[in-house]
Amino acid sequence: SSMTPGKKLDILTGLGNGYDLTLAGQKPVLLGGGVGVPPMYNLAKKLIAEGKEVKVILGFNTASEIFYENEFKALGCDVTVTTVDGSYGVKGFVTNALPTIGEYTYVYSCGPVPMLKALAVATEVSGQYSLEERMGCGFGACMGCSCKTLLGNKRICKDGPVFVKEEIIW
Repeated sequence: SSMTPGKKLDILTGLGNGYDLTLAGQKPVLLGGGVGVPPMYNLAKKLIAEGKEVKVILGFNTASEIFYENEFKALGCDVTVTTVDGSYGVKGFVTNALPTIGEYTYVYSCGPVPMLKALAVATEVSGQYSLEERMGCGFGACMGCSCKTLLGNKRICKDGPVFVKEEIIW
């Protein structure tokens, strides 16, 4: 907030990877849980620009935590909201809403690991999952954010955070 034009920042950016949009098919579903919702919003914009029919499931604990629902609708997404306590939308988790949305060709998701693990079991189609993890260094040196994959341990900060569903060993 105290930055003024012309000041220089010493920052480290551009680490890791993002979602591969070429795998989406025509009807991708985007699932965001809590702080995993904002990355889904930017992804939805890109997929809609490519002419995709985007469905979105947003998961929250309670109605007071809901955000971006109207923003996704304004983009033209088919939006379903879930709350764990049932105070708004579908009661339960994002996986509880999956059977209600109809056909989808691919899954993109971001949220807590238990949500992603449940999605891996609940979905038959492939997808990409952005893993949330506490990171010690943020650029791959400490190995503190490692996850197990079919190709060995990978660093979420540098090799991820996005991984294909089938490569993750839960």
